[in-house]
Amino acid sequence: MNYRHVYHAGNFADVLKHAVLTLVIEHLKLKPAPFRVIDTHAGNGSYDLSSVEAQKTGEWLDGIGRLIDAPLPPDVACILAPYLAAVRRENAGHAGALQRYPGSPQIARSLMRADDRLVVNELHLEDNARLTTQFAGDPQTTVLAIDGWDAVKALLPPKERRGVTLIDPPFEEPDEFSRLVQALRDAHKRFATGTVILWYPIKDERAVAAFHAQLQGILAARLLSVVLMVRSPEHLGGLPGTGLVISNPPFTLEAKLEVLLPFLKNTLQQGTGARAHIEWLRREQAVT
Repeated sequence: MNYRHVYHAGNFADVLKHAVLTLVIEHLKLKPAPFRVIDTHAGNGSYDLSSVEAQKTGEWLDGIGRLIDAPLPPDVACILAPYLAAVRRENAGHAGALQRYPGSPQIARSLMRADDRLVVNELHLEDNARLTTQFAGDPQTTVLAIDGWDAVKALLPPKERRGVTLIDPPFEEPDEFSRLVQALRDAHKRFATGTVILWYPIKDERAVAAFHAQLQGILAARLLSVVLMVRSPEHLGGLPGTGLVISNPPFTLEAKLEVLLPFLKNTLQQGTGARAHIEWLRREQAVT
């Protein structure tokens, strides 16, 4: 495994993924019962945006760099408040400058209550060591180093019977879409009412369409697809778009994304052909 997320930390794909993760966690907090967040491919807990790696690509400049000080309409500001607060907490003490970006483990941990639990799994030795150091002594967080695909089967269902599982593989292998389908099938078999967030890059829209078709065969209660394209896929180089599929999304999520997505598209677009949309791949009775 060679993928290092530090090259891409804070880019537009992270903005969408982490904004949605915060919305799901905030919804879970509406009930007093504890929940568990499981991050199967966790990466680092935090990223230094001044590092050689982050500066080499500069992807964060067109992601969180554009968003952090952008003027926000009131409804968008309300939706993004938990996410942007997590980013600003990570940069406390930097005189307002954007120096660090919190990964999904740190974002999730910053939102949790005293009885909630976090499990972060990362197989990359260096990144796992950083996670272990960051969360040392934290009784609410467990750091593992197993194959991310095995983590789905090993960690579900959580004993709380409430929670969200984030699955965002590095897409180093050609069969990652098939693995995502199987991971959701495994997750649903073990924890049918849990929320699962699948992340994927969009480079080949035909491959994405085939992926969505496969997902529709899974008898999950609800499957919501979220797509953000910052430019046309015909433009060569870089990543033109990103997507999420959310199983059992909170019943409030669709309406919030209907407000948020057009703003993200307009703010983060990198060229012609930018677009964003929501689509139900499977819609049945809501799970709250």
